[in-house]
Amino acid sequence: MSSKRIFLSFPHLGGHEMHWIEEAFKDSWVVPLGPNVDRFEQQLEGYLNCGNVVALSAGTAAIHLGLVMLGVGPGDEVICQSFTFSASANPVKYQGANPVFVDSEPDTWNMSPEALDVAISDRLRITGRLPKAIVVVHLYGMPAKMNEICEIADHYGIPVLEDAAEALGSEYCGRKCGTLGRYGALSFNGNKVITTSGGGALICPSPEAAARVKFLATQARETMPYYFHKVIGYNYRLSNVSAGIGCGQMEVLPERVARRREIHDLYAKHFKDVPEITVHDNPSDEYDSNFWLTTILFDAKAGFTPEELRTHLESFNIESRWLWRPMNMQPVYADAPFYGDGTAEGLFGRGLCLPSGSILTDEDVATVADAVKEFVASRR
Repeated sequence: MSSKRIFLSFPHLGGHEMHWIEEAFKDSWVVPLGPNVDRFEQQLEGYLNCGNVVALSAGTAAIHLGLVMLGVGPGDEVICQSFTFSASANPVKYQGANPVFVDSEPDTWNMSPEALDVAISDRLRITGRLPKAIVVVHLYGMPAKMNEICEIADHYGIPVLEDAAEALGSEYCGRKCGTLGRYGALSFNGNKVITTSGGGALICPSPEAAARVKFLATQARETMPYYFHKVIGYNYRLSNVSAGIGCGQMEVLPERVARRREIHDLYAKHFKDVPEITVHDNPSDEYDSNFWLTTILFDAKAGFTPEELRTHLESFNIESRWLWRPMNMQPVYADAPFYGDGTAEGLFGRGLCLPSGSILTDEDVATVADAVKEFVASRR
């Protein structure tokens, strides 16, 4: 076993984070707002080529407030992608609403437009009401088929909330992910492309919407000389100290995205002569994934499971991870409606996420690839 641990997606600092953190302490801005928060939001707006970004405490908080802003409430239904992390769907339950899960399509692994159309028409037939919102995910940084999804959403008049937590820097048809729907949620968790140690942001459609999100995220306190509340608020604002980390990270964001793409390309070269392994790639030039995580699929006849390969890599001190277990397979959502043909379930059973952090060296990637190839060869 190697003494060096190769992590799945380890934080990669740029070097200037401490400058902005020290600024916060120097000015005593050790609170959930302040100049670093303002600066971080402005940097994100510049990078995304959009306005109205609100920095928040987590990507989950961003999804939750996006649903609040879309008017999702008790008894409503929200269409959700099944193949994803639970944070994409859990905020629906926070609002007393119910998720309706839609399967993936095999090109991007994201929400199937065909299954989406079937789900909406069927829910309308069964309940007499349209779903209140659609939550689509750009899984592992790969953009979803947003033109088709948004065309269906517009036909029915249902707003789209993008979960772009894994897709900062990814582009679809030349536009940054997170800016393609009514609202877009980002995450800066420690394993993301950049980090604030924990944090997120919501991309809003207007200055008025952003102002409302900021209001809700700071406990919905009215402008009065005493604490006065007309609606329920949340303690969701990003801290000024954490935002300082983000300000430093934004300085190196283009480099971090570029390196993740380089790592993906390196894996593709390492596995080009391994017929049992397919590296998931952009379906066409409309897609430009950040490849937050490089993912592989095993040939259906390969004769091994994700757990067997994961355990083998662990024996070399290499961290890897199963693909997301679909939400329709999770006990907590056993009673939720599901529309699809089992595409996501099939992917889950024969794929793995490989170490992809921008901090990895070419030699690290080669070490991982060699360990995978050794295992595959042993199972032939």
